[in-house]
Amino acid sequence: MTFGARMLKTGISVTLALYIATWLHLPSPVIAAVAAIFAMQPSIYRSWKYLTDQLQTNTLGAILAVLGGSLFSNEPIAVGLVCILVIMICLRLKMGETIGVTLVTVVVIMEASGQWEFALNRFVLILIGILSAFVINIVVYPPKPKVQYEKQIHDTFDQLSLLLRTAISDEIKENVFRNEKRELEDTINKLADKFKLMEEDQKQLKTPKFSESRQLVVYKQMLKALRKGYEVLDTVEQHYFQAVRSPELNNEFDQHLEKLTKFHEHIMLKFDNKLKPNLDEAEQFEAENDQFLRRMLDRYAEQREGVLRLSIVSAEMYEYGHQLERLNRLADHSQAVSDK
Repeated sequence: MTFGARMLKTGISVTLALYIATWLHLPSPVIAAVAAIFAMQPSIYRSWKYLTDQLQTNTLGAILAVLGGSLFSNEPIAVGLVCILVIMICLRLKMGETIGVTLVTVVVIMEASGQWEFALNRFVLILIGILSAFVINIVVYPPKPKVQYEKQIHDTFDQLSLLLRTAISDEIKENVFRNEKRELEDTINKLADKFKLMEEDQKQLKTPKFSESRQLVVYKQMLKALRKGYEVLDTVEQHYFQAVRSPELNNEFDQHLEKLTKFHEHIMLKFDNKLKPNLDEAEQFEAENDQFLRRMLDRYAEQREGVLRLSIVSAEMYEYGHQLERLNRLADHSQAVSDK
């Protein structure tokens, strides 16, 4: 785990919440600190949504805790039953992320047998913690998912290209390949989470401009191409080395993987405005990708024994190439728009 902005902001929000609670002379300021820890979110939209959801569920939790404390005092069974009820309501309202802080509210209020003055005090502390985290998240190093996403896309492609270029040639050690492949899968999953954050911010916080919507389409296709490249690696590991193959066939698969990787690399350079559109390269790549699959299918039609696994691998490589063709068209279009 690396030290990041979210860790720093969590610490600052806890400090701010404690200072505010102490300045207002509120007892048990640690409750505000706990709320601030839970409230730190990875995006502006999620921070806002968490704030509004917490206002609803904490208000409801405080009311139920006051009623439960008044009727049953602070009996452990009563506290547990009210907690169960609050969890059910939060899930019903599809506000599962608010459960942790809401339960803290319930427990600390019922601890005082539901006294409304005590309940108000604890509710204010929870609110101070949530608002502290919300303000700090916006003011201190505000989340920039697009900048982070673009950097992670390039880093992930570097990981992918190394594995693709050595997958068939079998130059890389098996344990290194598996470790790098597992790390690549985790990275792609994190990219998918980051894309979801950007999609939420764009759709929920404002009406997106056409250019922003187009950029989101590009990001989505970048992710899809990387994921398809990973699926090629997975298919090679599962099927390729279990098939009967000649040195010539190994060379043919290896060369086509090199073409796929090189084309992907050129597309990324286009997005960086380092290469200009190349229609001839795109047409040649599309033709070679089609021809590669046809040769594999013809070989399967002539000799079915021992070729089925290779057909699966070749189909996956073809699909990766198809996704690259779509990404290349987006890269060329983006450059054409930027040049106007």
